[in-house]
Amino acid sequence: MIESLLFTIMLIIVLGIGSQWLAWRFGLPAIVIMTVAGLLAGPFLGIINPEEDFGQLFNPIISAAVAIILFEGSLNLDYREIKGVSRPILRIVTFGALIAWVLGSWAAHYFAGLSWAVAYVIGGLFIVTGPTVILPLLRQAKLKARPAAILKWEGIIVDPFGALLAVFAFEIIKFLTEESVTAKTLLLYFVASAVAGFLGWLFGRVSGWMIEKGHVPEFLKSPFVFAFVLACFSISDEIMHETGLLAVTVMGITMANMHITSIDDMRHFKETMSVMLISAVFIMITASLTIETLLEIFNWNILSFVVLMMILVRPLSIFLSTIRTDLTFQEKTLVGWIAPRGIVALTVSGYFDSALRDQGFEDARLLTPLTLGLVFATVCAHGFSIRWMARKLGLAIDDQPGVLLIGGSIFSAKFGEVLKEMNIPVLITDSSYDRLITARNLGVPIYRGEILSEQTDYQIDFTPYEYMVASTDIDSYNALVCNTFVPTFGRTNVYQLSLHNTTGDDLRGLDPTVSGNIIFHDGATWEVLNKKVESGYVFRKTKITDQYTFKQYVDERADDAELLCILKPSGKIVFFTEENSVKGEDGDIVISLGPPNKGSDKIREKYKENSNPTITRA
Repeated sequence: MIESLLFTIMLIIVLGIGSQWLAWRFGLPAIVIMTVAGLLAGPFLGIINPEEDFGQLFNPIISAAVAIILFEGSLNLDYREIKGVSRPILRIVTFGALIAWVLGSWAAHYFAGLSWAVAYVIGGLFIVTGPTVILPLLRQAKLKARPAAILKWEGIIVDPFGALLAVFAFEIIKFLTEESVTAKTLLLYFVASAVAGFLGWLFGRVSGWMIEKGHVPEFLKSPFVFAFVLACFSISDEIMHETGLLAVTVMGITMANMHITSIDDMRHFKETMSVMLISAVFIMITASLTIETLLEIFNWNILSFVVLMMILVRPLSIFLSTIRTDLTFQEKTLVGWIAPRGIVALTVSGYFDSALRDQGFEDARLLTPLTLGLVFATVCAHGFSIRWMARKLGLAIDDQPGVLLIGGSIFSAKFGEVLKEMNIPVLITDSSYDRLITARNLGVPIYRGEILSEQTDYQIDFTPYEYMVASTDIDSYNALVCNTFVPTFGRTNVYQLSLHNTTGDDLRGLDPTVSGNIIFHDGATWEVLNKKVESGYVFRKTKITDQYTFKQYVDERADDAELLCILKPSGKIVFFTEENSVKGEDGDIVISLGPPNKGSDKIREKYKENSNPTITRA
C-alpha cells in the first residue's frame, strides 16, 4: 500500500470519474464499474485503504458526502413532477416501506439467522434505495416518465426514513434491554426527528428567501447553499444520530418547491458535486473492505437472505402497497424489481455493527457482510437488467436518439417529417400555434409553449431526445436556447442555424461557449433554408454502399444541395457543420435538401426570384 494521502485522494478521484466515463462510453452501469474499481484498488491489489489513510476523518467525510448527495437529489423533487403518480408514490413510501421492513426483518431472522433485535434494525435499514444508486441507473436506463418518477421519489424520500427506522428499532432494543433507557428516552427520539424535519424546512426557507430577495450575490449562491446544507446536516445529526439525512432531504424539497428563479444554476452545480461525491464515496467504501469480509458474503445464510429480499420481499411490498392505484402491472413489476442498495446502507450498517455489539448482540458482526452482499447483488443485478426489463415491459424510451427542433417553420416541419419517417423521435416546439400548423398537418409531434419556461421541464419529457437544433429566425434567441440546454444535452449536441449577416443582432464575435454549434454550412440561415423549401427543394435520403461511396455521392450532388446530417447504422445522428468533416461510410444514410432532378433549373430560378419576399413562418 502506498502511504501517501495525496496519492490516495488522487487515485480515488481518478478511479471514480474514470469509472463514470467508462460507463458512459460503453453503456454500462456506472455503479458496477465503480465497485469493481474500488475492490481492485483496495482489497485485491492493496494499493490503497482509505479507511486507514483518512483515519478519524473517514466516517465524517462519508456522512457529509451522503448528505450533499441526498440534498442534490431532493432539490429535484418538485411536486409538479408527480402529477398523476402522487398516490402510488405516497403508498410506496409509507405502506410499502412498512411492509418491506416487516418482511425484511422476518427474512433476516429466519434465513440469515439473526436475533429478532438485530433483524429489525437491519430490516429497517434495508428499505432504502437512495439517490446514490437510483439516479445513475435512471440516467442509464432512459425509462418512461411515470416509472422513472416513482423510483426517483421513492429512492430519495425513503433513504432518510430507512436510517430513522433502524435508529428507532435500536432505541426500542435499548428500551427493552437497558434499565437506564426509559419511555422518556424513547420519546426524545420522536422529538429529535420532528426537530430535524423542522430544521430542514427552516434552513430551506431561509436560504431560499435570501437567494430570491438578492441578499446573496450571484457568485456566492452555490457555495452559500453548500454551507447551509452542511450546517443543517451537522446540527441535526448532533441532536440525534442519523436525523441529519432527514433534515437535508426536507431542506431540498422545501427549496425545490419555492420555485426560486436561479434554482437551475444551483441544481447544475449540485449535480456536478453529486457525481463527484458518488464516484469518490463508492471507491472509498469498496477500497476499504477486507478479503475476509468479502468471503463472508458467500455464507449460505447470507446468500439465501439476499435472494429472498430481491425476489420476494421487494415485489410483495410494491404489489401490496399499490393495490387499487392506477399503476399498470408492467409498472408494478419494474418498480418491484428495481431496488438497488447503496452508500447509506453501507455507512449506517457499519455504525450499528459496533453499536449493537456493544449492547451484547454478537450476531451483529454479520451486518457488514450482509449489507455488502445485498448491495453488490442488487447493484449488479438491477444495474444490468433495468434496461432489458424496461424494454420487455414496454417502459423504456426507444434506443434511437431523437431530435428536438426549436422554432416552427416550413423547413423544420419538412425536416421533422423526414426524421419521423426514419423512426427518429422528433418534436418541434414553438410559442406560436400558427408557426406549428404545417408540422401538425404533416403529423409531426409538436409542443406549443415557450421552451425557456420553467413549466417546460414538467410538460416535455426530454429523455427521448439527444440532439437539439435551435432553428428560429432570431440568432440571439437561438444562442440563448442552446446555452440554456447545454447541461441537458451536452455542448456537442446543441446546434443553431447559421448566423445572419444583415440583422442587428450580429453574434459572430460571440464566445462559442455561449451559443450552439453552427449547423449545416456557413450561410444556411433561416431565410435561405425556408426559401429553398418553399421554392420546391426536396429532402432526400441517400444510402451509402460499397458500390455508391460517399465520395461519389458528394461529387454527383447538386452544388446548391444542403447536406444536413448522416444517420449511422447504430442510430447515432451526425450533423454537418462548418467545422466538422463528416465522411459517410458503408450503411450510412445521408439526409440532404436539394432541387428535384426534373425541372431543377426552374426550381433554382424560382428560388432566386423568391430571395427578396418575406417568408411565411407557418
